[in-house]
Amino acid sequence: MRRYHFYHVDVFADGPLAGNPLAVFPEADALTDEEMQAIARELNLSETTFVLPPTDPTAAYRVRIFTPVRELPFAGHPLVGTPWVMAHEGKVALRAPRTELRQQVGIGTLPVTLEAEPDPEAPGGARLRVTRVVMTQGVPHFGDELGAADRAALAAALHLPLAALGLPGLPPQVVSTGLEHLLVPLDSPKVVAALNPDLAAIGRLTERLGVIGVYAFALAQQSATAPAAAAEARARFFGPSAGVNEDPATGSAAGPLGAYLSARGRLPGGCLTVRQGIEMGQPSRLEVEVEEGRAGGGAVIRVAGRVVPLITGTLILP
Repeated sequence: MRRYHFYHVDVFADGPLAGNPLAVFPEADALTDEEMQAIARELNLSETTFVLPPTDPTAAYRVRIFTPVRELPFAGHPLVGTPWVMAHEGKVALRAPRTELRQQVGIGTLPVTLEAEPDPEAPGGARLRVTRVVMTQGVPHFGDELGAADRAALAAALHLPLAALGLPGLPPQVVSTGLEHLLVPLDSPKVVAALNPDLAAIGRLTERLGVIGVYAFALAQQSATAPAAAAEARARFFGPSAGVNEDPATGSAAGPLGAYLSARGRLPGGCLTVRQGIEMGQPSRLEVEVEEGRAGGGAVIRVAGRVVPLITGTLILP
């Protein structure tokens, strides 16, 4: 029998049983593609990651990411939770106050920073523990704003009047930092919280648009005519065509949201806190940093959060 050790961690969480659950297999090079997909389907989390030796010599390791129905070239909370597990397993050497490394994924090799401090539970604080993970995402790509026919279809799928979609200067738009998301500004956090979408219609729309899902959001202390008074947003993600009806924390959408708001002059200070997962009983906090590029370069997008271990186990296969 083959045995594979794995972790179940909560990502973008301030405590256990919150945030976005992730399964991580830190030694997965003997698994086949079919087995990885079957394991992800069996665990039925929004994503499961499998760590392999890198093919890029600058990377510490390579990560493959699977939803219950398909492999993704990039995702958010998997690339925060996986380096936490690799450090906890001792497969990445930690230094205080931070350790820089690179992790290889489908879209390329991306930097990640592990912030660490002495572990108070270790004798004499001899061991370091990771307190926060900061992942760098891909260069932002701004796709099309939603056309009239698709806006009508989206409004119907969200059970909202057409006029509720978008705000002055903030139209629904496709944005990517590795995965394409349809960003949908709404008027208030209350509207976001009350959403009860037609998931089948959302799935048809996202497949037609070629996006992974719909990311509906509202800015805190935001009116339809005034800019944000605080860099905080309430968000929900719906991705039924990817096997994720609703996601409690979506780092691959929070990064594009930061890029979108910054590009439209709505992100003072370049920092944004995203609250997500509240309606699912899995409150999540995602910290987004946008560093505008110099000399015509693209913006650098970082998404950060905490990781909380919950379960360790062993998968047994013939």
